[in-house]
Amino acid sequence: MATETPTPITLSVVNAQGQPVGSVEIDPAELGGKINKQLLHDVVLMYLANQRAGTHSTLRRGEVAGSTKKLFRQKGTGNARVGTRRSNKRRGGGTAKGPKPRDYEYHLPKKAVQIATRMAVLSKLQDNETIIVDELKLPEIKTKTVAQVLKALQLGDKTCLIGLGKADIDEKQTIYHSARNIRGMEVLPAAQFNVYQVLRPHRLILTKAALQELCKNAKWK
Repeated sequence: MATETPTPITLSVVNAQGQPVGSVEIDPAELGGKINKQLLHDVVLMYLANQRAGTHSTLRRGEVAGSTKKLFRQKGTGNARVGTRRSNKRRGGGTAKGPKPRDYEYHLPKKAVQIATRMAVLSKLQDNETIIVDELKLPEIKTKTVAQVLKALQLGDKTCLIGLGKADIDEKQTIYHSARNIRGMEVLPAAQFNVYQVLRPHRLILTKAALQELCKNAKWK
């Protein structure tokens, strides 16, 4: 049985002023070839579970202050039978089966997480939610400069993840400190991508260096 070859994805490459400077052709096979929504779902749930502090705690009937004496005798008073003041049925009593501190952390196989991360990037490419920038250099730490770049890329108030490559390492701190005051903006090296951070924002902005790390055989034109 013949295997269907994924159709190459062609994207425009722009500069920081939003002007086209070329294009790039990406083979989807380098990013998993197809998208497994169930795997993406499982990895996102794992990420969110691992962020939970698990410090929630309630007082149960054995932990609240109050006497353990029965309030009045079982029979003969005309009232409904009751227990102690600590009962969860009474105001100020303990909580029935309330939450206690616990660890929510768990981990899927590392290889599955890596595959899911590539699939997340592929989904952004296929949905035209990725912008490829030839380079992103800032002369100084200034929020206004990043805001001007976002305006040139016609992103408006959309949330964004800026992905940087190893070649952008000298610019990492400048871009990070310039973008951190912009709501909905995040800056990460491509090597540190995870499924949740890739899928959550409206747009994924990748520098040429970042894309080269993700797709080693990308064809630049």
